[in-house]
Amino acid sequence: MSSFPLSSPLVLAVGSSVAAQLTKFFVTLGLEGTVNFKRLVELGGMPSAHSASVAALSTGVALEQGFASPLFGVTAFYSLMTMYDAAGIRRSAGRQAEVLNRIVDDVQVTGKFREERLLELLGHTPFEVFVGAALGIVFALVGGRVLH
Repeated sequence: MSSFPLSSPLVLAVGSSVAAQLTKFFVTLGLEGTVNFKRLVELGGMPSAHSASVAALSTGVALEQGFASPLFGVTAFYSLMTMYDAAGIRRSAGRQAEVLNRIVDDVQVTGKFREERLLELLGHTPFEVFVGAALGIVFALVGGRVLH
């Protein structure tokens, strides 16, 4: 019976995602002076864990298979689509949640309507996506050397 082999790109992708979430936790701790364990799993914020993980995945594949491999092409395309979604569609949904929450707050003040607040921090600014991607690439380059 053989064990399931973990690929280096998978380990790098998961590791960089964890590193990004830990960064969010410690940035919140440093800026606000409060321990917020939700930052370990929440969406949005600096840096983008989505961008970090897909950039590390693509970089890991490039290191193992080469930049000319079809697998790298697939992961690079997937990474770009994920980062576009994080900075575009999910960011817009977060802005809409912000507006809806203001409406809910206004109605609550008048006492006529009570509704659960929506999660506003869904997406990322382009800078957060860029920093996340950079973190993922650096993590994969350093981690790739450790794993090999």
